[in-house]
Amino acid sequence: MVTVTIHGEKREFAQGTSYETIAADYQKEYDGMIALVAVNGKIRELFKKVTRDCTVDFFTLKDDVGYKTYVRTATMLLLKGIYDVFGEEAAQQSCVEFAIGHGYYVNVCGKVPVTQESADKIKSRMKELVEKKIPFMKRSYPLDEAMELFRARGMQDKERLFRYRRSSAVNIYDIDGYYDYYYGYMLPNAGYVKWFEILPYEDGFMLLLPTKKNPTEVEPFDERRKLFETMEASQDWGRKAGIETVGDLNDQICSGSMSDLILIQEAEQERKIGEIAKEIVNRGNVKFVMIAGPSSSGKTSFSHRLSIQLRTLGKVPHPIGLDDYFVDRELTPRDENGDYNFECLEALDVKQFNEDMMKLLAGERVELPSFNFKLGKREYRGNYKQLGKDDILVIEGIHGLNERMSYALPDESKFKIYISALTTLNIDGHNRIPTTDGRLLRRMVRDARTRGASAQRTIQMWPSVRRGEEENIFPYQEGADAMFNSAQIFELAVLKTFAEPLLFQIPKEAPEYYEAKRLLKFLDYFLGVSSETLPNNSICREFVGGSCFNV
Repeated sequence: MVTVTIHGEKREFAQGTSYETIAADYQKEYDGMIALVAVNGKIRELFKKVTRDCTVDFFTLKDDVGYKTYVRTATMLLLKGIYDVFGEEAAQQSCVEFAIGHGYYVNVCGKVPVTQESADKIKSRMKELVEKKIPFMKRSYPLDEAMELFRARGMQDKERLFRYRRSSAVNIYDIDGYYDYYYGYMLPNAGYVKWFEILPYEDGFMLLLPTKKNPTEVEPFDERRKLFETMEASQDWGRKAGIETVGDLNDQICSGSMSDLILIQEAEQERKIGEIAKEIVNRGNVKFVMIAGPSSSGKTSFSHRLSIQLRTLGKVPHPIGLDDYFVDRELTPRDENGDYNFECLEALDVKQFNEDMMKLLAGERVELPSFNFKLGKREYRGNYKQLGKDDILVIEGIHGLNERMSYALPDESKFKIYISALTTLNIDGHNRIPTTDGRLLRRMVRDARTRGASAQRTIQMWPSVRRGEEENIFPYQEGADAMFNSAQIFELAVLKTFAEPLLFQIPKEAPEYYEAKRLLKFLDYFLGVSSETLPNNSICREFVGGSCFNV
């Protein structure tokens, strides 16, 4: 017998009892389904067995690590369904490309008919596996054997990824004869994947899953067409550049041609910024360019580069930050925890903003405010503006796309731009990189450099940041006139050298340690790239330093 401490209570279990069995005794105490355990502070999958005295904590689908485990397991189950219904090659060639809302897009690359009938067949097979509770088996293979296993199955992306692994072994999952590699943990069996939907979409299928907030209900698909097209265009650019996965990127780094790749993508981004500038000018009557995007999307660098492009077309841009319209600190609304809620619309003086903008539109001379963040007060420092024939205000802030922010301004005078770092690089064909990971690493590096904030603090604040984005930014993104993807295919290799030392500083006893460990494991797939080769106007410079802009 072994002694297991749970919630401060000591219990005796037979040695070799699975954590799944232990979790079953405590499931009724949790709102969400238990997905993983922490054993003496180390995350373990439920099919693992207790071997000695320990302390056990539980993670549910409402916890970030638990929810990601559900997504990963459901993804493998989908690929197993494709494997069983349409054959091995169809599963091999399918690529899990990106997320749209709570849907995960899987491109089947022409190997499966994209029809409702196909979707129903895949779903039916997945349901059979769920009902039978077919287990996910995990086995550690020597690196050479793992590479040979996937080479024999035509999965060169995984073979290429493993070529750069420093460890001597690789964990591979098997469900009923279908083998795959996944970056992260798995649920014990298919029976845990109770909630999902499959829809035919474009060149593949959309796997719809519940949200972390409501993990037992699949919401209707929120299409977000413009976002999809923007991400698909970025994915296509990666294909043409020959870099779709981390293995491809590492090959490029080893070839010594990274400088060319960096310059090519910088030129591509500049071309797109120039096209947006031309569209603004061609409208003829645009006076307000409204730019919004989530945290660490590169809004400031983008607005500077857009302003330069507008100047080349004869316009005179003036940058304005919506943050300067914050209400005085004592008037700022508070959240449910009693903390100031700087991310809600009510934290801004919307009425004053609209009055000032309408006066400018009428040709009046207006003194614009500056917000003193140290004092928490709005100040006036003689910043006067008056719009001439070619003047344009470039306005940046998280509420830029919300019509309530600019309710008084005529629609024809506004051009709205949504910007985000939409990572389309995959670890391999079946392991996508969440766009939020790229933004989190960007913010972590920038916070440490400019604000003296630790990685632990950035990770701690991130859930609150994400909630603000979900409420105030994402609902309005499809209303944008243009979308810009600021993610750079090489940037994670650059950020790696800055982020790793910060993440290693987080102590094991800290709640943020689990996330730090996950990010370190993730970054370990990449070879590092020096930031010295970045142009000084690169969006990446906003985060690693050395930008020619005041960012």
